[in-house]
Parts: sequence; C-alpha cells; structure tokens
Amino acid sequence: MGTFAHRSRALLLALAADALLGDPPNRWHPVVALGSWMRLGERWAPERSPVARLAWGVGWLVGGLALSGGLAGLLPRWLLLQGLTASTLLAYRGLDRAVGEVQAALEAGDLPEARRLLSWHLVSRPTADLSADEVAAAAIESLAENLSDSLVAPALAYLLGGLPAMVAYRLANTADAMWGYHNERYEYLGKAAARLDDLLNLAPARLTALLIALAAQVVNGRGGESWRVARRDAGRTASPNAGWPMAAIAGALDTILTKRGHYTLGQGRREPDVAMIREARRIARVSWMVIGGALALAASRKAN
Repeated sequence: MGTFAHRSRALLLALAADALLGDPPNRWHPVVALGSWMRLGERWAPERSPVARLAWGVGWLVGGLALSGGLAGLLPRWLLLQGLTASTLLAYRGLDRAVGEVQAALEAGDLPEARRLLSWHLVSRPTADLSADEVAAAAIESLAENLSDSLVAPALAYLLGGLPAMVAYRLANTADAMWGYHNERYEYLGKAAARLDDLLNLAPARLTALLIALAAQVVNGRGGESWRVARRDAGRTASPNAGWPMAAIAGALDTILTKRGHYTLGQGRREPDVAMIREARRIARVSWMVIGGALALAASRKAN
C-alpha cells in the first residue's frame, strides 16, 4: 500500500474515532500539551525589548515545531496507532457539541447561558451584551471557521506530511490562538505565530469554503450562492483566511453575519436564529461526510 493510501485509511479511522469517541481527557490530550508549551514560552519570554520578544517568539515556535514534529515522527506507521493518534488532533465532534450546547440554551430561552457557553467554548469576543440573534450568528461563524481549523486543515496536513505535519499545524494554530493578538503583550511575541498560521491556512480555508458550498447544495440547494458570497466577501475580515468559510456559510444560509465594528458577511434575507444554527450544523455534518467519502475513494483507488 502506498503512502497516500495508508494516510487516507489512517485518516478515515481518525475521523471515525473522533466522531465516536471525541476528545481524550485533558491530561492525555496532545493539543493541551502544545498549549502548555506555549504558556511556558510566554512565562520565560523577555519582558521589555520588542526585538527580544520577537526573536524569542520565533525561536520558541521553531523549537516547538521541531520537538513536536520530531516526536510524532518516531511513532510507528501502524494503521491503528496512526489513526487513533491523528484522531486526537481533530476536533469535529467537540466543535459540533459546543455549538449544539449554545443551540440548546437558546432553544430553552436561556440567553445568559447561551452567552456563557459561546464565550467559554467558541469565541474570544465579549458576549455579555449580545442579543439572541447575535449569539446565533457568532455560533454559526465559529462553526464555519473552526471547521477549517479543527478538521480540514489538520486532515490536509496529515495527508501531505503525516503525523509530524499534523502536529506542526496544530502547534502553529494553538500558538496563534494564544499569542496572535495585536496588543502590547503579544504584538511582537506572537507575530511569527500569527504569520505562520495565516500561511498554513491559506489553502484549507478556501477548501473549507468549497466544501461548505458543496454541502449547502445537498442540504438546501444554495451551493452556488454560498460560493459566490465567499468569493465576494471573504476579504472583509482582518484575517486573510477566516472570511472564506464564514462568508460561505452566510451565503449558504441566506443570512447576514456581523461582528460589531469588524465585518459584515452576506446580504441574505433571514435573521440568524436557533433554527439556523441547526441548519448550519447539518451543512457542517455533510461537509464531514464529503471528506470521509473522498478519503474512502482515494484509499480504494490507490489500493487497487
């Protein structure tokens, strides 16, 4: 069996394991370990000089990439081991569950709990004064963006470079989530992490938008509009990548997704609400199925 076929089969196993088992406990979770590495780097970073903090951020990130990728490369290529290890670096089930919890709180009419869950699981923005439609919109945006970060991008990294590439991607993404802010503390320390994450997500974000459009065509027949809105509105976000899947799902749902003072995506007629979260989750689920089907096809063709 060729390398690509082996990786396709291992990734199929990873998708299944993630869907059935979800995340391992935090003490065994590799992404938690990657976060601990970044926290340690922040604790030891020089405090005053911007140049020193920039250099430290670059060096700490490069060291983490080498260490984590090297350790991942030591694991045997046994299919079961590769698949189960890769499953811990995917997070589709956890993402769907987090969005589902916000949906359930809105369905119960508990807006404060929906705000709390949104802030706890999905977004870094303040949520205390968000209306119910803004909470729904933010949950949908996060679902679309994290479909790329938590599923498509790590899966693509595994197909291209195996576990070392997959672990390296998750470290870069974790580093950006923790350090990639434009403020006094992180402007220089996190600059390398933010730039690397932008680079690594260029292809996955656009692929995710395409997957959302394909899934939307299956779910509600709006695939063409989804792709049109993605191409038109993707550049409205500060990130070069996040706008692609978020705009795609805005077009798929015939809605407008807005983050106050930052961006407006789509020009649809429907207001975001709890029913729309349910529909967005169906689109994400079909996207997951498309990935699984493509992997099964690739594995079978390579094996024959």
